[in-house]
Amino acid sequence: MIKVTRLRGSELIINPDLILMIEATPNTVITFKNDVKLVVEESPDVIIQRVAEFHAKVNILSSEKKS
Repeated sequence: MIKVTRLRGSELIINPDLILMIEATPNTVITFKNDVKLVVEESPDVIIQRVAEFHAKVNILSSEKKS
């Protein structure tokens, strides 16, 4: 799960596996696989970084369980 911030400042935790696309229009709009759209303060690059970090942590935890 990753944290994002709505335009009015409230934090929200989302499942990055449900993201379909991210647009900068100029606000960042996250579209989920169920067509729900969310406008957030973070740039697309920040969201991409958070998703990558999330998946890296999942892979590390998965590797540790196999050891």
